[in-house]
Amino acid sequence: MLNTTLPSPDGLSPPSLLTSLAGLLREWLPRQRWFAGKDLPLTELAVVSMTELHPGCLHVLVCTGRTGPREDCYQLVLGVGDHVPARLHHAVIGRPGAGPLAGLVVYDALLDPRSAGLLLERLRVPGSAGPLRFARDTRTRVPSGLAPRLLEGEQSNTSLVYGESFILKLFRRIQFGVNPDLEVTQALAREGCRRVPAPVAWFWTTEPRGATLGVLQPFLGGATDGWTLALRALDSGEDFTDESYELGRATAEVHLALAQAFEPGPPDPDEGGRLAAAMTERLRATARQVTALGPYVSRLMAAYGTVAESGLRRPPQRVHGDLHLGQVLQAGDRWFLIDFEGEPARLLAERRCTQSPVRDVAGMLRSFDYAVHTRRPWRPQWVRPWRDAYCAGYAAASGWDPRDEAALLRAYETDRAVYEALYEARHRPEWLPVPMAAIARLAEGAEGR
Repeated sequence: MLNTTLPSPDGLSPPSLLTSLAGLLREWLPRQRWFAGKDLPLTELAVVSMTELHPGCLHVLVCTGRTGPREDCYQLVLGVGDHVPARLHHAVIGRPGAGPLAGLVVYDALLDPRSAGLLLERLRVPGSAGPLRFARDTRTRVPSGLAPRLLEGEQSNTSLVYGESFILKLFRRIQFGVNPDLEVTQALAREGCRRVPAPVAWFWTTEPRGATLGVLQPFLGGATDGWTLALRALDSGEDFTDESYELGRATAEVHLALAQAFEPGPPDPDEGGRLAAAMTERLRATARQVTALGPYVSRLMAAYGTVAESGLRRPPQRVHGDLHLGQVLQAGDRWFLIDFEGEPARLLAERRCTQSPVRDVAGMLRSFDYAVHTRRPWRPQWVRPWRDAYCAGYAAASGWDPRDEAALLRAYETDRAVYEALYEARHRPEWLPVPMAAIARLAEGAEGR
């Protein structure tokens, strides 16, 4: 058992806590997968909220000036004790040399089964702890004592699976306001949409401003993500068109439910122009950093210009915002969509904006392309049946075919490929040929060839 004695509340405040944690966090935070802006020096730190969840466990919100003009805020759950057992050595952050925690061991408490289990207990019983608020849907029974395990492989958040029955996603990078992953899933549950696991419990903070911190949902045990299924099909030579068709149907069903759950805004004849302008600016900014884009810029801008001239045929609505094969699960023969928070790097207001559903379709088509490119020799003809099947399934459920919006679909695919080119150039140069091959194809389409 850990010694969990902490200083009295009078001796432990956000400023004093920072005295103990600043040096440790400057080294530890940049090593975490969910920490943004690893290529910039971490200089500014501020503890903006601190709550004792249970003896020896602190919930902390720490803000940094890490990624430029926009301050980033991160959610930490820290254990503190005289020592840690061998099973938690990998969780140790360090031993502060100053401040109220001097001489104690600080560790990531989400890796501690005891702390993870006590966090679930907080969610089971609605209430508060300091500025933290816990709520749940009482129609769903959450048993006590469910064994927690950390889900490996996530990038922007941390997830805990409890008893193979529930999964808790804790948002590491916090933006103040309601997170779409709670807002959207609650709205879809009210609409009776069964393609998305409904939230069971959630918690948020009221200080320094309101922000969603975590969402508990049913865990789809035995489910397999779409990326894994696509690669299996490629490896075995099996057909993936039936799965693609059904995935298109699932996407359309969620879009229809979203259109019912969120009232669309009034028609805006300038929407196409603003969309084209934003895409053009992203293209220009990326071309300054990825020189391989240079020969294609004028032709891609022409594709954006077509969208500006023709406008949007369908009203914008709430969408997934970051749809790809890793954001869908197949359980049995049924597809589910997950992770509705959108792209974490974007501002929360942007992620909650209405957009064309074609954006989600384009994201999935780009994901198909990536899957096919993982296999050598690359055979681009493999992806065409998947694309067609997905769009046909979408059309069957929605009543309209995304391929009929060819200019808009090409623009969204281009915008996504430009984003991919910047990411690959920065992080995985060996993968840069994947988006560049798409950009070359899309540029040809823009010329009508």
